[in-house]
Amino acid sequence: MSQSLRIDAHHHFWRIGQYAYPWIEPAGVLDRSFGPDELAPLLAQHQIGRSVLVQTIASLDETRWFLELAERHPWIAGVVGWVDLTDVAVDDTLDELITRHGPRLVGLRHNLHDEPDDRWILREDVLRGLAAVAGRGLAYDLLIRPRHLPVVLELISRQPGLRLVIDHAAKPAIAARMWDDWATSLAEVARHPRVFCKLSGLITEADHECWQPADLKPYIDHVLAMFGPARVMFGSDWPVCLLAGSYERVVDAVECNIAGLNASERKQLFGATAEEFYGLQRGS
Repeated sequence: MSQSLRIDAHHHFWRIGQYAYPWIEPAGVLDRSFGPDELAPLLAQHQIGRSVLVQTIASLDETRWFLELAERHPWIAGVVGWVDLTDVAVDDTLDELITRHGPRLVGLRHNLHDEPDDRWILREDVLRGLAAVAGRGLAYDLLIRPRHLPVVLELISRQPGLRLVIDHAAKPAIAARMWDDWATSLAEVARHPRVFCKLSGLITEADHECWQPADLKPYIDHVLAMFGPARVMFGSDWPVCLLAGSYERVVDAVECNIAGLNASERKQLFGATAEEFYGLQRGS
């Protein structure tokens, strides 16, 4: 894979006024619209040819909007959307999305870390929905915190056919320079070969004002040691990353912390892993 085919496996768009975003602080840096026209030059600047657009809210309308954007912008190679997993008609919803948009829908996600019940994903109605996801060959992104990792271990045993990726390395407490139970629990999850991990969203878990790339190194090193580059993928988490730094700083922080990887391993992390995991389409 050449540099021009590098992949950003995790970014977002939103349109203020079109949908409600309860997690965006009013008048803050994220309280404006972000879309393809702003991201495209950032990708080009860093020799990134394709991307994965990931859901932000529990909205089927947002998913349809993202899929339409992907059809208009071929460099959006895949969409991780949202459907109501508890809906008795979830099979019909997934079939309709796949029929209409084909391979652009590559996975699903729910804002699990915002659920009051840490074991929400193990509810029987949710598990039925996840079975529908797995049955259609779609992946599932896990938006979680360290306390959810033991729950993920249970999920693996309950859904043996579901491909999983942990977003943002499960959000370790980088700002506090703590490992708590994160490292041990992540290592246990990483023993299961169908679970992958994203090096994304790490700078927003660090001190927003004064973080340095070295602050991320112990966490990046642990992820790579546990999963290996063939199951780790780069994601910018743009524009959420702007809370702590620019797109350029995100890319630079990862690149300088993986300097010890060989060329093949770097290609895995910056594209091949995401391409394989999501089954991404090549744009025109």
